Amino acid sequence: MRRSRTAWAAAVLMGAALTVTAIPADAAPVAATACPTGWGSAPETRTTSTTASLKNIRTGSHACYDRMVIEVPGGGTGLGYWVRYVDRLHQDGSGRLVPVAGGAVLEIRVAAPAYDPETGKATYPGKVARPLPGVDISGYRTFRDTRFAGSFEGETQVGLGVRARLPFRVLTLTDRVVVDVAHNWTGAR
Repeated sequence: MRRSRTAWAAAVLMGAALTVTAIPADAAPVAATACPTGWGSAPETRTTSTTASLKNIRTGSHACYDRMVIEVPGGGTGLGYWVRYVDRLHQDGSGRLVPVAGGAVLEIRVAAPAYDPETGKATYPGKVARPLPGVDISGYRTFRDTRFAGSFEGETQVGLGVRARLPFRVLTLTDRVVVDVAHNWTGAR
């Protein structure tokens, strides 16, 4: 019995040795992508406003985070925003509960109306408590749901359902507010 175990172990080791792939000594090392760290989950705000109107909201999935971009043509680089985790999303003005799926909910407010202030005509086709029009987050690692909460007194409110309470950052670029939510807390891909 001892002899057959030894023969079996030798056969396994020989098979393993045959399947090892050699790596040339001059091969370049493969660089691992490091994800940004240092983001947090505390509220972020910037208190400025604009008379420019919100026109579009889009999303994208990246290696380290999922991204939402709120476009306000003519808003410049000084767009105001309020981004924070909330237990539940309540619509401004009415207080109506807007259900948002996910392990955590980010409330995103942009200091720009989703209507033309002069005419009152909608500039963004969102419907209260409905998913954001044209936004498909299926297959995203972090985003779970998007909901339009409305526009009230010059501010537009959106609910973003995420997998869990994860770190985020907010950037302002010309004519847009960008919200990135990391896939995890460690910075690992």
